[in-house]
Amino acid sequence: MSVLEQTIRAIAPLDERAMAAARARQSRLTKPPGSLGRLERISVQVAGIQRTSRPNVSQKAVFVMAADHGVVAQGVTAYPQGVTAQMVANFAAGGAAINVLARHIGARVVIVDMGVAADLPPCPGLVCMKVAYGTCDLSCGPAMSADQARCALEHGIEVFGSELSRGLQLAATGDMGIGNTTASAAIIAAITGRSPSDVAGRGTGIDDHRLRRKIEVLERALSVSRPDASDGLDVLAKVGGFEIGGLAGVIIAAAAAHVPVVIDGVISGAAALIATTLAPQAKDYLIAGHLSTEPGHWAALDHMAIEPLLDLDMRLGEGTGAALALGIVEASVKLLNEMATFDEAGVSGALED
Repeated sequence: MSVLEQTIRAIAPLDERAMAAARARQSRLTKPPGSLGRLERISVQVAGIQRTSRPNVSQKAVFVMAADHGVVAQGVTAYPQGVTAQMVANFAAGGAAINVLARHIGARVVIVDMGVAADLPPCPGLVCMKVAYGTCDLSCGPAMSADQARCALEHGIEVFGSELSRGLQLAATGDMGIGNTTASAAIIAAITGRSPSDVAGRGTGIDDHRLRRKIEVLERALSVSRPDASDGLDVLAKVGGFEIGGLAGVIIAAAAAHVPVVIDGVISGAAALIATTLAPQAKDYLIAGHLSTEPGHWAALDHMAIEPLLDLDMRLGEGTGAALALGIVEASVKLLNEMATFDEAGVSGALED
């Protein structure tokens, strides 16, 4: 049995006893029942994921996976491919938006080269798991081989395992890769059945001409390769990206290890579709950090029936929306654990709205 299959088999349903105990404690805290809304529901979900009525998410990491895409040759992006490597260097130097937000919420950033089209110099904090120097042009045929798709997924599983051994209770997903909104839109269209025109967005800020071009490229890619919507590995191979596969592997590994995953925008949404197509039970371990302005992101979340925590008109990627939401998830758990109950506070009777 492969590493991927073993990991998928290890995913279990959420612990109903832990969730019931967390709900019972929520009902005894010094507040009107349900008055903290989704914060209460998040804490119960995390309790079920961690299999304890008193969860802890103080050890947090954002997985930022980077790779390049052959489809940039089709003129679908506003930036040259070399920006991917340059931004990875910026991540490693601590100068990107995700670094600022990760420091703000006390999370470490795990930067992974899954397939950048350049040789990156070794530096602290950068993990090299390069599958290849970028994918093939998905508009002309499969983006990668089936073996490469599996390798990307298993690299994600391996990276997550390394971080888990350091101590990890809450994970978030992020990305970098010029051209990856095109690959993500292709994945989302393939799995949800929506048309390319419904899921294609402006990515880094392309104009109307390039957006029309992007839609044409997506239509051609789906027609040429005909990915099987029921087979996440096939979809990843035919129209995906190495960083998307790596993030899907992180999601699957986190679910197997009872670690909640806060997903970021459209690229993470595409990765979550791959992961939940391969391992449907993994959906219960996901928390959508925010709603990207990319239309494909809404389509992905709607397909998985996951409601985002934030809507801030963001579309940067990198894990920025997920990082902001990590603080909300941690706050929900602290409220569950640290608020006094009526008995502890000496408050008599039940509060009313």
